[in-house]
Amino acid sequence: MSADDHAAAREVAIRLLARREYAVAELRARMEQRDHEPAIADAVVAELAEERLVSDERFAEAFVNSRVERGQGPMKIGAELRQRGVEPALADPHLEAVDWVEQARAAYQHRFGNAEPPADYRERARRMRFLQQRGFTAEQVRRVVGEDDD
Repeated sequence: MSADDHAAAREVAIRLLARREYAVAELRARMEQRDHEPAIADAVVAELAEERLVSDERFAEAFVNSRVERGQGPMKIGAELRQRGVEPALADPHLEAVDWVEQARAAYQHRFGNAEPPADYRERARRMRFLQQRGFTAEQVRRVVGEDDD
């Protein structure tokens, strides 16, 4: 591991981080994709984590906020975070800080507006599927679509 390789890898990592937040595992994988040796990538990422330039917790917070703005639910967001290598213990506080029923209600209103309550079972099921595919739990979906029945 030469000093030049290390410096080049660090520069690549910093350029990547200048564009957006990355999870530690995600940054390591991106560096390896760019043909940096795994040992060098690990060393650079560890250095950057120590300097607090890359942080799974900060990534989780930014990721949750961006996905909430898109109208996605906790199941989908949590799965994406796990897929990106973020520990659930780091993501859970950010997921728990959101009122998911209110978010589901907002997504429902955005999609269906002030439409009449579902007239039949098929329409109700279609609306429920919409929210479930967005990553909301069955309980959250029932609370939102059930309100529409009243």
